[in-house]
Amino acid sequence: MKKPKRVGAAKAKKGRKTSAGRSKAVSRRPTRPAAKLPGRGASGDDAARETARATIRNLRTRLKEAQRRVAELEAAADTDFLLEIPNRRGFERELARAVAYMKRYRASGALIVLDVDRLKPINDSFGHGAGDEVLKAIAATLTRQVRASDVVGRLGGDEFALLLWNLSETDARAKAASFEQAIDELSFVFRGQHVTAGASAGVALLGAQSDAGRALEEADAAMYVRKAQRRHEPRIRLVSS
Repeated sequence: MKKPKRVGAAKAKKGRKTSAGRSKAVSRRPTRPAAKLPGRGASGDDAARETARATIRNLRTRLKEAQRRVAELEAAADTDFLLEIPNRRGFERELARAVAYMKRYRASGALIVLDVDRLKPINDSFGHGAGDEVLKAIAATLTRQVRASDVVGRLGGDEFALLLWNLSETDARAKAASFEQAIDELSFVFRGQHVTAGASAGVALLGAQSDAGRALEEADAAMYVRKAQRRHEPRIRLVSS
């Protein structure tokens, strides 16, 4: 009766040895390398980097173009499209900068507001195209008589403004008179008739205590005083050619 038990125990022991042997055999099998995913190798990484570089280059190009366009629009917003000089917005910006500089460095200058005296009769008699030609000639005349550091702008309609650096009151008033004379001497021919315009100029001095808005008001008021003094002159002179 005990012999069968010994046989069963021997079988169990043999079974345990066989299982252990199988485990050792499994552990001795070589491990397979993990499969590489598509596009994740060296060539794939290079392609991804090149794509990123191309995207960055494209974005930089587009940014430069956008910045150039913004600069063009800002310049257009500050420039008179007819005369290609600063408009009121552009001139007031330059005037504010100049006043800030004068306050900091104790510099000085002058502001001259100039109004074309007889532009309306020219427009009424010969059309706005003729008036535009007069304005262009006046802008060119003023620009020729100032320094590169000075600013000539159009405030609107037939009104101009000039920002002049480092002028005494005497020099500023003499300069305003020279502007009037230069414009008075301009002559135009429209429909076979010689036409002259005129201008009245008012002066405001600029310095460390100046305010840009108040200076414009002072120069504008002085211009109207000067305009009243010139009312005895002919409104428009027409001479048949």
